[in-house]
Parts: sequence; structure tokens; C-alpha cells
Amino acid sequence: MNLKIKLVGLLLMLCNTMYAQTINAFEFSLQQAIDYAMQNQNAVKNAKLDKQISEQKIKETIAIGLPQVNGKASAQKFLDIPTQVIPNFISPSVYGVLIDNNVKDGNGNPIKMPAGGYNNIEAKFGTTFNMSYGVDVSQLIFDGSYLVGLQATNVYKDLTVKALERTQNEARVAVTKAYYAVLVVQKSRELLDANITRLKKTLDDTKAYYENGFAEKIDVDRLTVINNNIVTERENLERVYLITANVLKFQMGMPIESDLILTDKLDEVLAVETMPLEAANVQARVEYQLVKTQMRLMELDYKRNIFSRMPTVAAFGTFSKNAQNNDYAKLTDKLFPTSIVGLSVTIPLVGSGKKFYQTNQAKLVFEKSKNDLKNLENALSLESKSAQTNFKNSAGQLKNQSKNMELATEVLRVAKIKYNQGVGSSLEVVSAETALKEAENNYIAALYNALIAKVELDKTYGK
Repeated sequence: MNLKIKLVGLLLMLCNTMYAQTINAFEFSLQQAIDYAMQNQNAVKNAKLDKQISEQKIKETIAIGLPQVNGKASAQKFLDIPTQVIPNFISPSVYGVLIDNNVKDGNGNPIKMPAGGYNNIEAKFGTTFNMSYGVDVSQLIFDGSYLVGLQATNVYKDLTVKALERTQNEARVAVTKAYYAVLVVQKSRELLDANITRLKKTLDDTKAYYENGFAEKIDVDRLTVINNNIVTERENLERVYLITANVLKFQMGMPIESDLILTDKLDEVLAVETMPLEAANVQARVEYQLVKTQMRLMELDYKRNIFSRMPTVAAFGTFSKNAQNNDYAKLTDKLFPTSIVGLSVTIPLVGSGKKFYQTNQAKLVFEKSKNDLKNLENALSLESKSAQTNFKNSAGQLKNQSKNMELATEVLRVAKIKYNQGVGSSLEVVSAETALKEAENNYIAALYNALIAKVELDKTYGK
């Protein structure tokens, strides 16, 4: 019995520990959510894989200029050795010797050259079995396109690094916006909960007044309608919260079914109107750096086309051994070595004009990229100024709506005091409740717009 009690106690402790670890595992501040996205968002993971692919591509390009060594081996059997028809150079020599030595035929007549000439010789060259094996070695000595390609590999690596940085920035922006959206919904939920609590008390008091003959039924009905609407809105807001939380999980690369608790509070990010404005630095934007790197690649492509007209020099060598025999068992008894070393030079002389037109196209594309860079610079400057203006407007709107909400709260407080003292009507209370609810909605909208404007402004600063 004691053992069972101890085991049960141990299991309870383990369950509590696992539960606490599960809760802690899914608690995120904004920075933690961003860090999680940097490791788990699929777009970021693919950008990291693209960077690794570029590193392998660089090594592949470098390997083109390294020595290339290939082994080779072959073995064959001729079922029919090829026949070669050649002029008969043997018979004239034989007849010439016989005639010179005055040799006579069996009839005692001197041998003479055949009147009809000589038939060709059908000869078979080679053996039934042949085998060879060896090594081919080649080394690129000079190729202008290859040299430009080596320069392009470094630029290509920079391009993938910038692309990764851009993807990470986009992920940061998306996670931050989604995180703020959840915080804003939470704030709206808090305000609604406070409204429901306050309105329920007012409704209960009004019902008590009505039951004691100090209020009319229409007063109760008006407050009941408002209460029902707020309760329904609260239920809808709970569903909105689930949607915004799922959007945040998606942006983070977190499984949708996971539980998520946000640790940051809106109070920590509400002071957006005090954020100082900075001068725009277009060159610090990763988008600008990315296009500039792409332009550098286009320039190198133009140079590659120019260098492709230059001669290409390569060294080569072949080392092999060959065996020939009509008897397979004796095929390797004697091997005949062959060794060749040399230098090859390829010089473009006359072409169809293809390379010329390719070079012109590359030059025009490069010139076009210069215009694209200037256009992007102007666009980023415009985006920065627009973001600053939008931020100022949003921050000012948030400040105004915050004051309006405070005023609406005060109006409702006074209206309830007057109503309780019998010098005000329930209609004033209902109107004040409606005005406060509208002010709160406007405040929530202004709050979200200000936070998003802050994110966009940070983005234009290259932060």
C-alpha cells in the first residue's frame, strides 16, 4: 500500500512538471515569437536552404577549373574481324624478282607480268580479343568566362544572403503585426468584459428600481438590449481571438493546434506617439541592397559574354595500356603502353553573330538594371515619407481616441449618478453607454492602426 501511494505521488509530480513545462514551452514575448519564427517558419527555412544551395553552386563552379581525372577501360571480342580491301602491292614485287632472275614456268617459258593486272588483297587486321585501360587527365589553364564566373560566385553568395535577410525581415514584420493583433483583441476583450460587468450592475439596479416602482419597464428593456448586444459581441470577439491567434501561429511556423500565451502587454508598446522620427536611409534597406547585388550579377554576365570571345587554353594527358591476342588466355601476356600529353587552344574565329547579339543583350539588361535601381530608390524614399506621415496621423488619432474614451467614461459616470438621483433619464444612460462603446471601438481601431504604422515605419528605417 505504501508503495502504491508513493507511485501515485510520483506520477502526480511528473504530470504537474510536464504540465508546467508544456505551459512554459508555449509562452512567448514578441522577441521570442520572432526568434521562434526565424527557426521554424517555412519561408525562412527555404531561404536558408537556398543559401546552402548557393554555397554548393560556388564549389561546383570552382571545381570546373580544377584538374579532371577520368579512368577508362574497355574489352572486346571480334566475332568477325573487319576485312580491309587494299591494293595488291605484293604480287608486282614477286613477279619483278622472278622476271629479273629469268625464272621460267613449268613449260620452260619466261615468267611475265599478268596481262589482266592484279586483284586487290582482302586483308584482316587485328586480333580476336582486345583490351585497354588507362587514365585521362585534363587541366583548364585559361578561360575568360571561367574567371568571370569565379567573381560571380561571390556576388551570387551575397545575393542569397540578402535574400535570406529580406525573408527574415518579412517574417519579423508579419509576426510583429500578428502579435500586435492578438494583443489588441485581448485589450478589446478586456474593455468588453468591463462593459459587461458595469452594464450588468446597471441593469440589475434598474430592475430593482422597476420592481419598486421607481423606473419604467422601457428603461429595463433598453438596457437589456444593450446588454444582449455586448454579450453577443463578446462571443464573436472570442472567435476573432482564436482566428488572430492562429494567424500568429501560422506566421511563426508553429502548429495551429498548439496552445499559445503572449507575455508582452500593450502597456509596453502603447507609447508609440513618443517614438522619434529618423531620416530615411534607403541604402540601409535590404531591398535596395538586394537589387544592387542583382545589378552586379548582370554586369558580370555582360563581362562573361565579352570574355567568351577570348581563346581557351587547356592541358591534357592520356596514359593507357593495350593488349591484343587471338587467344583470350594469353591476352594479358604482353601489354603495349601509350602515353600522350598535349596542349589545346580554342580560338573563336568566325561565328554566326550569336555571341555578339548575346553580349549586346547582356549590356542592355545591365543598363536596364541601373534604371530599376534608381526607380527603387525613389520608391523606397516615397515609402519612408508616407510611413512617417501615416505614423504621425495614426499616433495623433490614437491620442485623440484615448481622450474621447476618457470623456465618454466620464459622461457615463455622470449620467448614472443623475439617473440614480432621479434627475436624469434612462435614455441618457443608454446614450452614454452607446457613446462609450463607440469610443472604445474607435480607440481599439486607432490603437491597431498606430501599432501597424510603427511596424511599417521601423521597416522603412531598415530595422
